[in-house]
Amino acid sequence: MENKIISPSTVRGTIKPPASKSVMQRAIAISALAQGTSHLFGYSSSNDSDAALRIAENLGATVSVDGEQVIITGGLKPKTLTLNCGEAGLGIRMFTPIASLWHEAITLQGEGSLKKRPVDVLEAPLRQLGVQISTNNGFVPVQVCGPMLGGYANVDGSLSSQILTGLLIAAPYARKDVILCVKDLKSKPYIDITLDMMKKFGVSVGRHDYDSFVIPAEQTYKAQDFRVEGDWSGAAFLLVAAALNGDVTVENISMDSCQADKAIVDALQKAGAKVAINENSISVSHSKLQAFSFDATECPDLFPPLVSLAAHCDGMTTIQGVSRLAHKESNRALVLQTEFAKLGTKIDLDGDTMIIYGGTLQGGKMHANNDHRIAMAGAVAALLAKSSVEVENPECVAKSYPEFWDDLEKLTVEK
Repeated sequence: MENKIISPSTVRGTIKPPASKSVMQRAIAISALAQGTSHLFGYSSSNDSDAALRIAENLGATVSVDGEQVIITGGLKPKTLTLNCGEAGLGIRMFTPIASLWHEAITLQGEGSLKKRPVDVLEAPLRQLGVQISTNNGFVPVQVCGPMLGGYANVDGSLSSQILTGLLIAAPYARKDVILCVKDLKSKPYIDITLDMMKKFGVSVGRHDYDSFVIPAEQTYKAQDFRVEGDWSGAAFLLVAAALNGDVTVENISMDSCQADKAIVDALQKAGAKVAINENSISVSHSKLQAFSFDATECPDLFPPLVSLAAHCDGMTTIQGVSRLAHKESNRALVLQTEFAKLGTKIDLDGDTMIIYGGTLQGGKMHANNDHRIAMAGAVAALLAKSSVEVENPECVAKSYPEFWDDLEKLTVEK
């Protein structure tokens, strides 16, 4: 794909974000384990979700896609003993425990940025549950051999909640009850999503806050008709675009969602944007923007759209949670600092705090660093820039939001 050049523009209209890939990937994994045939509605293609479908099929499920509907008949009988997770961080951390339910060795591989994302935190809890596991010095490929016996396991949640999500989803199929003791859990809302979906597919989990989880053995998921909600992570960029220079309604999202990134609404309100909250949509329009303070520890994927917003706010914005950014598709803190400097906006990193000096974004050329959220951040920031922004490596948005460039163009009204 050629570089994308985004000129300063207004955005107006009504749009739907893609399906939540966080919810979609969980739904695919659970449906692949479930008894019967599940129908997942609201599907939209993304690299991560497509990788999850391929893995489900390779693990033995029957999978078909009919427009926005995915039909999955569950079954764990692997067709191949090598699984490719693409660049999906959730995929590798979720399907590794699921693959460990099988009694033969299965290898999980990754591509691109996933090769640099650590998976060693899966080793200790899976071994404690009776699984044989080896990694490439803490990175992919990962090899596991089950069955998962069950028992007690200690889980380090400081790097990502995705490790716990994978263990929770696989645990009902262990030989005996599983008790997970969790330390320093981050991104708790994503665990709420996991538990809610497990319950909807017929599995019960006992819990004490976010410190311990008890998953009784001899449970099975039951196939469901399930609608996948819109993606708050993708919607965040559209809402920020509206706050910067326009008036946009984003449909198929709700504040009732468990998705952590709905917190973007709070940030927009703090910045002074006009926000209207409806039952199944959010409307945002531009107003004079001011610097704000925000804690993104539980929602680190919001850093890129928050930086786009803060770059145009008068004053100095501070965002907490920088420590959560080191092992994303890129080292996002450093990449945001480097690439936004090319556009004229200074960003300082002070321990766990990012400081953005707003009202300074001029325009220029920036590189996405193969990070979908960096590409979208550059595009959105351009809408209120002094001159156009050229985004190199724009095709990387396919990881989560393949239609982003088309959707932005649909909303754009040239100045």
